[in-house]
Amino acid sequence: MGDAHLAKGPANRVLRRWHPRTDDTPGTHGDHTHSDHGPHIERGTSGASARSGIVDSAVYCGGQRQHTASSLTDCYEALRDQPNAMAWIGLYRPGSEELRSLAAEFDLHELAVEDAITAHQRPKLERYGDTLFVVLRAARYVDEREEVEFGELHVFIGRDFVITVRHAESPDLSVVRGRLEQDPELLSLGTEAVLYAILDAVVDGYGPVVAGIENDVDEIEVQVFDGDPAVSRRIYELSREVVDFQRAAAPLTAILSSLEGGFEKYHVNEELRRSLRDVADHVTQANERLDSLRVLLRDILQVNSILVAQKQNDDMTSLSRTSNAQNDEVKKISAWAAIGFAPTTIASIYGMNFNHMPELGWYLGYPFALALMVLAGVVLYVLFKRRGWI
Repeated sequence: MGDAHLAKGPANRVLRRWHPRTDDTPGTHGDHTHSDHGPHIERGTSGASARSGIVDSAVYCGGQRQHTASSLTDCYEALRDQPNAMAWIGLYRPGSEELRSLAAEFDLHELAVEDAITAHQRPKLERYGDTLFVVLRAARYVDEREEVEFGELHVFIGRDFVITVRHAESPDLSVVRGRLEQDPELLSLGTEAVLYAILDAVVDGYGPVVAGIENDVDEIEVQVFDGDPAVSRRIYELSREVVDFQRAAAPLTAILSSLEGGFEKYHVNEELRRSLRDVADHVTQANERLDSLRVLLRDILQVNSILVAQKQNDDMTSLSRTSNAQNDEVKKISAWAAIGFAPTTIASIYGMNFNHMPELGWYLGYPFALALMVLAGVVLYVLFKRRGWI
């Protein structure tokens, strides 16, 4: 499959479409309960030094769990003792010693092992000899914070082994393992079926994330036209989440295309081919929706900028009108004050009662003063009226 030859199941088996459950119920087999939520303490040891990154380790044959391993060494021995068997080892934040042990047993390339140890890798598919190394990023949307949380998953796929290395709580591989164990016909197709089930679970998890983002975009549209000042920051932050999500989802198209390219070469089961193409369709749909959301958020941000600028212009216009109205009132007050000041000045001059003021003894002095006051007021009134001050 892809660039590496993997174990093949019987060609005539019928594959049913597998849908992972969304509950947290771990898969069970016999008297054992398996959970991929976190590491466990290996049997026969205790204390902090005994903590192991192994979550679940089992050997399968014919689609049935044949042996549940208590340690990596136990798993190696069980796999060697059963021809045509497959080992599935699930790890959660393992130590470098455990990964070095797996590398020595299954001939894993040191570069792939180093990537699995350091994490923070982009989604990709690489071939190292007969082993495929796949990096996936599961997603979960936290609506309260409007953030997309990503869980990095590394998968080593060989002819008779699957090694999953998780660096976060998601994806919940206990659900994937449990559903596969309930469908022995699918699990009997070998390591390819496990890879398909993991890919399907990761991609199916993208749907609720996209729906959550779409719901927040609808809320943002309402905020924009309501004039909420905090919406610009919300648009920007949600746009960043969409971009980060695209970085996780977009590379899956190339990964699935690479896997599809090896269908004929490695004689992949026909039903499994159809199922993987269905996963590819879901990836395409998710990427198209993300592209639309990114464009929509960009357009909303532009519309919000226009609305903010328009509101600022309206505020400035209103402020200018208020200022102009105030100026008009000041002009009126100043004009009337000037009109009143002219007769007051004349009256003040003739009210000083000096002994030597010729006009005081003039017979026409009084009517002359009154006429002068009226004339000054009329002249000022006409002047201010023509200037529009009153």
